[in-house]
Amino acid sequence: MSTPTAAPPACLVTALPNGVRVAVLPLPHLATACASVFVRSGSAHEPRALAGIGHVIEHMAFKGTTTRDAQRINLDAERLGAEVLAHTDKDHTAFQMRGLAEHALDFVRMLGDIVRHPTFPADELERERQVLLHEFAEVEDDPMDAAYRLFDHACFGLHPAAQPVIGTRAHIERLTRADLLGFVQRQYTGANVVVGVAGAVDADAVVRAVDAAFGDMAAGTPHTVAPPAYRGDVRAKALAGSGQAHVLIGGALPPLGAGDDAGTVAAVVFGEGMSSPLLQRVREQRPLAYHATCAADVLDVSGQFVVEASTSAALLDDFVHEVAALLRRHAERIDAVDLDRARHQLRVKRLRALEAPLQRLEEAALDLFAFGRVRELDEVLARIDAVDAAQVRATFERLLADGLSAVAVGSVGRAAGERLRRALAR
Repeated sequence: MSTPTAAPPACLVTALPNGVRVAVLPLPHLATACASVFVRSGSAHEPRALAGIGHVIEHMAFKGTTTRDAQRINLDAERLGAEVLAHTDKDHTAFQMRGLAEHALDFVRMLGDIVRHPTFPADELERERQVLLHEFAEVEDDPMDAAYRLFDHACFGLHPAAQPVIGTRAHIERLTRADLLGFVQRQYTGANVVVGVAGAVDADAVVRAVDAAFGDMAAGTPHTVAPPAYRGDVRAKALAGSGQAHVLIGGALPPLGAGDDAGTVAAVVFGEGMSSPLLQRVREQRPLAYHATCAADVLDVSGQFVVEASTSAALLDDFVHEVAALLRRHAERIDAVDLDRARHQLRVKRLRALEAPLQRLEEAALDLFAFGRVRELDEVLARIDAVDAAQVRATFERLLADGLSAVAVGSVGRAAGERLRRALAR
């Protein structure tokens, strides 16, 4: 397969003495620039007694620092026309700004203030606690969110990798300002921080700005989590008011640091796009579902192969049986056309990411956390192209040998768990 004629600019990485890494992505054709701070601290790095604290910190970091209150933080960004974003995942937390390229160094300074010097004002915490409880209620009401939480537990039991990012209602209600301050002091250290800037920027100037904002951060040591042991369980949960059964079927994949691309290719082979075997079987040949897809969720902590779909309670057993049978067929044979399709779909995804600077910075940061270096585009594409049918087939063999996990949430009918087990086995 051919590679792009014009190679994208390389990501320039500099390490400060305290371990903070600076990733600069020169994009001189852009009028805007973005700056991001990635912390290797997500829900999988939280003790069970503080589950969800990282998500609370993400919200509260913008509520005041030692020099600015919440209004000033927002005004400083908006006066520059900048967009402010943040998110928490299982393996990291991110704080981001995007605006004019001429303000990129200001973004580094402002993000440094937010990440390094939050005060978590007690009155702001009480107000934001109510917002977080509303968000928790919204997540609880979403049957697919509930299905993914059950699926994580079906795969990994009580391991931190199965902890929901949002935590629990009880933790949201009782986390204190002291809890937040102590957690940031322990978790936000140089060895676990990547500061990225993309746009028409001067790399040396960016490094100096990051050093000024983060250079005196405590070094710390890299956060690591022991890999979860895979369980392979089946669970079901009825939800009142739901008209469908929301189903997840799959199992564990190696984490990002393993460098195993076969699971990613296998998921696209199996169920991405209308021409995929999954959609052809459960929607076109047998109308068992309107929505069905497959994905490989590969993180620094763990990986999962997941088939996701929504169907009716009456068709639930047949749907699960068809998916399990299709997985078994893929353990026996991989169609050459499907493998070629998957490679091209993944190539296009990677090339589209070149047009999304924030996404490229996040991929660079996750590479630095998992591999200690940034994998460039040519390497990633070459690894995908090198995955052959035998490796993809072996992925399906391992999923089946380990035992499939399956969950159904919503309108699931009576004895749904036992019916799921029978459908997987028959």
